[in-house]
Amino acid sequence: MRKKLFAVAMAATMAISMAACGGSNADTSAESTGAATGDSYKVGICQLVQHPALDAATEGFKEALTEELGDAVTYDEQNAQGEPNTCSTIINGFVSDGVDLIMANATPALQAAQAGTNEIPILGTSVTEYGVALGIENFDGLVGTNISGTSDLAPLDEQAAMLNELFPDKKKVGLLYCSAEANSQYQVDTVNAALTDLGYTCTYYTFTDSNDISSVVTKAVSECEVIYVPTDNAAASNTELINNICLDAKVPVVAGEEGICAGCGVATLSISYHDLGVATGKMAAKILKGEAKVEEMPIEYAPQFTKKYNKTNCEALGITIPEGYEAIEE
Repeated sequence: MRKKLFAVAMAATMAISMAACGGSNADTSAESTGAATGDSYKVGICQLVQHPALDAATEGFKEALTEELGDAVTYDEQNAQGEPNTCSTIINGFVSDGVDLIMANATPALQAAQAGTNEIPILGTSVTEYGVALGIENFDGLVGTNISGTSDLAPLDEQAAMLNELFPDKKKVGLLYCSAEANSQYQVDTVNAALTDLGYTCTYYTFTDSNDISSVVTKAVSECEVIYVPTDNAAASNTELINNICLDAKVPVVAGEEGICAGCGVATLSISYHDLGVATGKMAAKILKGEAKVEEMPIEYAPQFTKKYNKTNCEALGITIPEGYEAIEE
């Protein structure tokens, strides 16, 4: 919704302006340039859950957008505490409030935003594969509606190659993930294919939420020599539990992103979620300033991936990391 503030206005002009705002959706449609030509903007941020990766993406987003628009932008930042249904409630509130743009942090938040509005510009971040998340077959990188954003997809074949580099003699790999997260399924399917080609035997271990994760991880470490955890929000919220079980069983975890690796892994090939958020914020600024149309903006991907390792866990498990890895800051 357009929120241009007038310092001085006659009553008749104000009435006309209010009628224009209430009588048309043109300013927020997917065919428009976004919210865009006013002096102030309200951005709704829906973050699925609090953990380091998503927190960093949100902070990067706000930093970049505030740098571009200064005090002209305000944020309604809400956290769903890991509940997808709460994402829907948050998004519906943003729509009712007429925010100028929605930032959806993580796949369930993006899916809720997609269901909640086809008019307000939506930017996703920390979303792995938009085609999977949005149900788009043969996705070519452009959603083409009121949705765009940034992807945290790392090269999964290179993650598999990294696991092989570190553990060439361990052949049983457990793929641990939350079955409710579509992008996690996509990641483990891809890694499974790559590891199978490298001679590994992979087994899927799925949990539905934090209530059954302990029993699932316990079963996984009793049957496997290495655990792979993709970029998975439920896993990221339970790294301490995963770490306690895996370390006790002397089973290393290769993680899909740095936050999970810092909590329970030994190594990862990961991106900077802060930088991903910054890229999303720059996209938002272009939309709000009328410099770009959201429906014409392709999904952006992280430009750089870094091999990192968890020094504490590697020492505890007696794992020697080869050159070319960067220690995660503790």
